[in-house]
Amino acid sequence: MEETPESILSVDIEVPTQTRFLALIGNIAEQIGKDLADAAGDTDTLAYHLNLVLTEAAANAIQHGLPDQPGSTIRISIGLEDKDLVVRVYDHGQGFDLEAVPAPNFADLNERGPGIFFIRTFMDSVDSRKAEGSNVLEMRKASIRTAPAHHVLA
Repeated sequence: MEETPESILSVDIEVPTQTRFLALIGNIAEQIGKDLADAAGDTDTLAYHLNLVLTEAAANAIQHGLPDQPGSTIRISIGLEDKDLVVRVYDHGQGFDLEAVPAPNFADLNERGPGIFFIRTFMDSVDSRKAEGSNVLEMRKASIRTAPAHHVLA
C-alpha cells in the first residue's frame, strides 16, 4: 500500500518565547522539507524555504508574542491538507495587520519587515487572523508530495 502525504505528516510543537529555540524550529522545518517535494520535485529548495519562512515566522511570534511574560509560548503546527503543506504559527501577542506590512527596503539593514517579505515570496498563500484566543499566521505551499524514502525525519 502506498503512503499518501496526508497519512504521514502532522507535527505540533510548543516552545517558549525565547529566541534560543529558533535554530531548532528551523531544523525541524528543514527536515520536514527533505521528506517532501514541491511541484517540481525539488526537496532541497523546499527544505531551505521552509527553514527560512518558519524561522522568520517564529522569530516574529517570539518577538511580539509576549516574550517577557514567564511561561509564554508559541505553538507551531505543520501538516498536509489535501496536497497543500500548511504551517500555522500561534502566539498570544497583540497581532498585526499582514496587509499593512510594507515591502522592505533592503538598502536599510535595520529596517523591519523582510521576514514577511520572504514568507510571502516562498509560500503560495499567507494569512493572518485571530482564532481561539490566539494570533494565527497561516502559510501554505501547494502541490506537495512525498520525496524519495532516503530522507527520514529522526
